[in-house]
Amino acid sequence: MTDRLSQQALEGYLWGAANLLRGLVDAGDYKQFVFPLLFFKRLSDVWDEEFAAALADSGDRDYASAVASDRFLIPEGAHWAQVRDTARDVGRALLTAFRAIEGANPERLAGVFGNAAWTDKALLPDETLKNLIEHFSGHVLSIANVPEDELGNGYEYLIKQFADDSGHTAQEFYTNRTLVHLMVQMLEPKSGDRIYDPTAGSGGMLISALAEVRRQGSDARTLKLYGQELIQITAAIARMNLVLHGVEDFQIVTGNTLSSPAFIERDRLMTFDVVLANPPYSIKKWNREAWQTDPWGRNFLGVPPQGRADYAFFQHILRSLDPVTGRCAILFPHGVLFRSEEAEMRRRLVESDLLECVLGLGPNLFYNSPMEACVVVCRTHKPPERRGRVLFIDAVNEVVRQHGQTFLAARNQARIIASYRSFADDSGFAAAVSIDELLSKGANLAIRRYVHPSDSLSAGESDLRLAWDAYDDRGREFWQEMDDLMMFLEADAGVSGDA
Repeated sequence: MTDRLSQQALEGYLWGAANLLRGLVDAGDYKQFVFPLLFFKRLSDVWDEEFAAALADSGDRDYASAVASDRFLIPEGAHWAQVRDTARDVGRALLTAFRAIEGANPERLAGVFGNAAWTDKALLPDETLKNLIEHFSGHVLSIANVPEDELGNGYEYLIKQFADDSGHTAQEFYTNRTLVHLMVQMLEPKSGDRIYDPTAGSGGMLISALAEVRRQGSDARTLKLYGQELIQITAAIARMNLVLHGVEDFQIVTGNTLSSPAFIERDRLMTFDVVLANPPYSIKKWNREAWQTDPWGRNFLGVPPQGRADYAFFQHILRSLDPVTGRCAILFPHGVLFRSEEAEMRRRLVESDLLECVLGLGPNLFYNSPMEACVVVCRTHKPPERRGRVLFIDAVNEVVRQHGQTFLAARNQARIIASYRSFADDSGFAAAVSIDELLSKGANLAIRRYVHPSDSLSAGESDLRLAWDAYDDRGREFWQEMDDLMMFLEADAGVSGDA
């Protein structure tokens, strides 16, 4: 008899666990406790499911145990049921089980349970932990009851809920999923691709690429997924996310992408077919001095200013692209398109003809900031008809605002994708601009310099438009500076930190 859960029931069940922590744990820390317990329960229930099936077929318990342990090994004493029977020091029992499972599965589960304070009884007394364990014990999370895609969707739901609930920490592990889906569609991942996210967060971009390959009816099992994430618990969440989505071939590494890139091949940066990224916005605490003599050659466009590491991440990504198949989509604030201190790096970028598309999006797609976002798409080997040109798309109005949330509806995504694929002028929406024209304008990539509401302007109106564009650029730069200042003051006060 199965306990098949609907998607809505699953989501309510998962969010119920977080509600048990209200008033005890800061909302930003829910994820440290709920995700590991969910993952532990899933591993144990799937092990039981596979053991039961093998035992029914063979009647041999040793054989059934070997079959169940083929996917993940759960050592003796480290099963959910055994921890559930623990009467005292529940946090210690959980931690012991977690470390045993990680140690028994080092290639795939090293560090996956994170480093939460499970043994801190002042924070989580035995009663609270037993309540959480009993809550999760209310349903069997086998594959038959909750298929991988559905559990993965439930996991993504939790990530979204935690982002909404936790405020300041949201963007470090969650990016607007409709925007991610758009970015993935632009890059068209396919079977066999190596896909990389240098600031992986909870792994949502990698999951979206996987889902897109599946949607196209291709074999997603041949994908190889890679990610690096600075924050240990967020990296652990990404690993759990990938496993719960049924991904087998992946590597998620904890570490600083700029100072210690994790993926090296034959003494060079590993290269990838697809790179998706939402780098932390304009971080200030990074080693600019080391970048001047970067051993990986990631300073080929120049050395970014100390106060803005955006072009450090940008150059890391460009250096990580396969020289033939490489393509990337990066979510940035608009400032990277026109800030004066990065003008020389933009000029070199334009001259390299790596830049393929600059997509401007509407406000409120970033958490905790109303600023407008842009997606920058680059490709190492552009099709002949696109070489020497860059497509600008002004999709500022292609957003939907409902119930306090901003997102890209299917119709918004469809219009943007159609424009990107046609790579042609579309009055008031898109313009394909030559590199020569871009260079004549100082490699300023502000979208409204090239995409105008109407092409039928008089000479006087054209001069006025140019003057307004220049004024608008200066205004945008000023507000970027104000946004940077507020983020710095909040970080200095301990409200939020660098991602």
